[in-house]
Amino acid sequence: MTHSPSDLDQQVFHQHRNLLFSVAYRILGTAADAEDAVQDAWIKWSAADRAQVADPKAYLARIVSNLALERLRSTRHKRETYVGPWLPEPILTTGDTAEVVTDAESVSTAMLVVLETLSPLERAVFVLKEVFDFSHAEIAEALERSETAVRQAAHRARNHVRARRPRFTADRSRQREVTERFFAAATGGDINALMELLSPDVTLWTDGGGKVRQALRPVVGAGTVAAWFAAIGTVTYQGVEPADMNVELVELNGGPGIVFSGPGRVIATVTFDFDAGGRITAIHNVANPDKLRAVADGTAHDIGTE
Repeated sequence: MTHSPSDLDQQVFHQHRNLLFSVAYRILGTAADAEDAVQDAWIKWSAADRAQVADPKAYLARIVSNLALERLRSTRHKRETYVGPWLPEPILTTGDTAEVVTDAESVSTAMLVVLETLSPLERAVFVLKEVFDFSHAEIAEALERSETAVRQAAHRARNHVRARRPRFTADRSRQREVTERFFAAATGGDINALMELLSPDVTLWTDGGGKVRQALRPVVGAGTVAAWFAAIGTVTYQGVEPADMNVELVELNGGPGIVFSGPGRVIATVTFDFDAGGRITAIHNVANPDKLRAVADGTAHDIGTE
């Protein structure tokens, strides 16, 4: 018997939509793929036999996790053959509550870059266990794996992430203050002020995806990176004259970020990673136009885990 979705079904789905996007985005690292996974989850939910669904939230989370995992496997090859560094697709985020601060780290560009280095299964397991607090048994059921396989994947993923992602980063207000100073120094072309904010071995990663001219390898060192950003106010960037460039501070991926736009389009985003003292250790610059749609459409996502 086919089941046509009622208003109640739509209401239940809508209630958990944020959560579903949050799960899918962390597993996939791209907003467009996460939205597709959420849409596919709606189709499955619409067709499901409600009598068999005891807990709609868990059921929906299970569907979207599985869909995201399948999608991640199929996009893997594209990422391996990508031109230059592959960075996650930035999203505008919202919220300053205490819970959001802990959720924010798991959606930061730096964390998503680390998650890229896991296998698809390890990534899905890590997100469900460490971020959304699912039990090993729940994850095993969701991903149709044995509990043993899930425990092993969780253990490998946790060790891998810990080794690459130290837990100590500067507090939010310090991050904001450093970003504001960076913003002022970059737009004012003040190379010395930039040098003070950067860690000596800071790394700049730029993702143009072969669509726009960007550095194909990481740019390393405070002097080189400071010079790159100090030139912003004096050079034409992607066909946009400095006078036509609009630069604004926004919240991207749970932390302070910068959006560059020209007439009618977003040109690039910049997000930062900080050490415990508040110095900038990494800068992620996304300029591939295909990855700027989520920022360009202006939707701010609630990236909470509830």
